[in-house]
Amino acid sequence: MKKAQRQEDRMQRGAGILLSISSLPSLHGIGTIGREAYDFVDLLAEMKQSYWQVLPLGPTGYGDSPYQSFSAFAGNPYLIDLDELVRQGLLTEEEAGSADGETGSLKISEAEAGTLEKPVDYGHLYQTRFQILRKAFVRFHTEKKEYRSFCDENREWLDDYVLYMVIKNRENGKPWYEWEEPLKQRKEKALQKIRKEEQENCEFYCFLQYEFFRAWTDLKAYANGKGIRIIGDIPLYAALDSADVWAEREEFLLDQEGRPTVVAGCPPDAFSDDGQKWGNPIYDWERMEKEGFSWWRRRMDAAGRLFDIIRLDHFIGFARYYSIPAEDENGRNGKWNKGPGRKLTEAIEETLGKNRVIAEDLGVLVPAVKKLLKKTGWPGMRVLLFAFDGNPHNEHLPYNYESQNEVVYTGTHDNETVAGYFAQKTQKELEFAYRYLEIHERRQIPDALIREAYRSSADIVIISLQDLLGLSNEARMNFPSTIGKNWRFRMKKGGITRERQEFIRNLTEIYGREADR
Repeated sequence: MKKAQRQEDRMQRGAGILLSISSLPSLHGIGTIGREAYDFVDLLAEMKQSYWQVLPLGPTGYGDSPYQSFSAFAGNPYLIDLDELVRQGLLTEEEAGSADGETGSLKISEAEAGTLEKPVDYGHLYQTRFQILRKAFVRFHTEKKEYRSFCDENREWLDDYVLYMVIKNRENGKPWYEWEEPLKQRKEKALQKIRKEEQENCEFYCFLQYEFFRAWTDLKAYANGKGIRIIGDIPLYAALDSADVWAEREEFLLDQEGRPTVVAGCPPDAFSDDGQKWGNPIYDWERMEKEGFSWWRRRMDAAGRLFDIIRLDHFIGFARYYSIPAEDENGRNGKWNKGPGRKLTEAIEETLGKNRVIAEDLGVLVPAVKKLLKKTGWPGMRVLLFAFDGNPHNEHLPYNYESQNEVVYTGTHDNETVAGYFAQKTQKELEFAYRYLEIHERRQIPDALIREAYRSSADIVIISLQDLLGLSNEARMNFPSTIGKNWRFRMKKGGITRERQEFIRNLTEIYGREADR
């Protein structure tokens, strides 16, 4: 019999909630690192939770996806709390209030209306938020010791990010590979000219990062003091239009013009006849290995300061990755390639230490992927939404878990909500779920799945806020391969009722998942 992984080599048994910072209630159109975030930490503590999982925190661009960020190191200025800037004397209440505005609507039921806030309107944010933040910057003293120390300590990535954003604004938002040649190719004379002409704007973008990281550091310390660890999320690939690729293009497979020769994606499968073409550039893994994965070490060091635990998206790509010719329209003609494997995972663990990584290992796992995951000792993911296809050998059914070293979810940010998913099933399709969960009605499924997750052997349980509230698909976070209606969900203040709090707290106590405080 195989020996079970020792407890000291696993993460603390516990439970938590998946909720993006942007989904918190707020008076200013999007959730922020403000009072509402602290209130949510207090609520998690009251429910005896151990974890809060968030989505990536980087600045977002076209499509508003946190998984396609302008930087792998910077924070999203939209998440800066305007009320905190008022408290600092950098904004007036009237100026902060001008950020409110209309933010659209969702087609929601009368019952859900008491739970959901107006969704995020990214178009409105893009048009107004930076104007308000500039008013705060004008009143900020850039000679402040803490600010100057922050800029010095983060110089390695901050200078490139700031230049990238300043030039991008001058170029009316065009991606860096469409800039004028001297700027695209980072000619030092051209960059020096920008630094001189745009000194104030450079300081503005430094100020935004200072405010973001100051606020996040305080929030994380508060959460940790309450016994709550924050699980962050980082994508495997960098966005093509990002400061990272512009500044360090030698780390990626690009041509002389900065265009990718191959891009990331996935092959045709049961869900897509053409596969998926994501468009992210592929890393030059051979070069990275020769350099000891220095870029990845810097990236993970930065993420390790932001989060207690890091969920690595698309872990499969560590063992093998799918590359598609950049000129192709879809993923049909791509090919599989051997990934960096154990050498990269060792570099990550050397940077972060033990028990700080969750591997998103969803999808078809070939032997190479399973072997790599086993060598790392990192917990993988199980999703109950995938479990009830009628197959008693389904790996997502709790009694099939091979180890306690797992993180079980009801669903992820990319899935339908539990209520939405099962609402579309026929009575015949629901029969197995009813028998397994020992229930008789469709409306009982969300709570039954949550209970099943809690009583599973998995060390960690993460429940999405939408599933805790039993919300329909109108409240889902992301519809993959679509643009325009994603990442917008927001909860309303008080949306987690006393009854829902008691439900989770009781499960936490019954199944021994209380946080160490």
